[in-house]
Amino acid sequence: MEDFAAIIEQHQDRVFRTLARLTGERDGQEDLAQEVFLRLHRALPHFRNRAKVSTFLYRIIVNVVNDEWRRRQSSRRMVAIDEDTQVLVHPGAGPEELLEQHDFQAALAEAMRQLPLGDRTILTLHYQEGRKYEEIAAILDVPLGTVKTNLFRARERLRGMMGEWISKCRISR
Repeated sequence: MEDFAAIIEQHQDRVFRTLARLTGERDGQEDLAQEVFLRLHRALPHFRNRAKVSTFLYRIIVNVVNDEWRRRQSSRRMVAIDEDTQVLVHPGAGPEELLEQHDFQAALAEAMRQLPLGDRTILTLHYQEGRKYEEIAAILDVPLGTVKTNLFRARERLRGMMGEWISKCRISR
């Protein structure tokens, strides 16, 4: 149990951060995180150290989010996380730049919420969690080529959704 408590302590920030990014909401996140760690606890006796615990944990997170997503599909609602989202800003940024950065982050968060869960998952794992292609393939249990293709397509869909915002910024400059 001490080892499992250490695992929870080591990975809890990552679990909460990834859950927030994948679900786009803060409500119920504790319950989902508890489910993630419960599934991890049940699965650890069968873990053969063929992958890192973090890779195994990401797979569980994705499964929990997929299960929750299916459960909520009929009464699907999205809640913005803008209020709690923290944006890293250059210390020399002026008010106009800060406002533009905030607007971009809000537009990006909204676009991410509108993407299909698979696109959001692969973009989150690669760009926000910094996972490499190989690790994403292990997490999602798909071939490496599928990861590259799906990441490219998800990026293109996101770019298309953000196109209007990007055009607006270019015009205002």
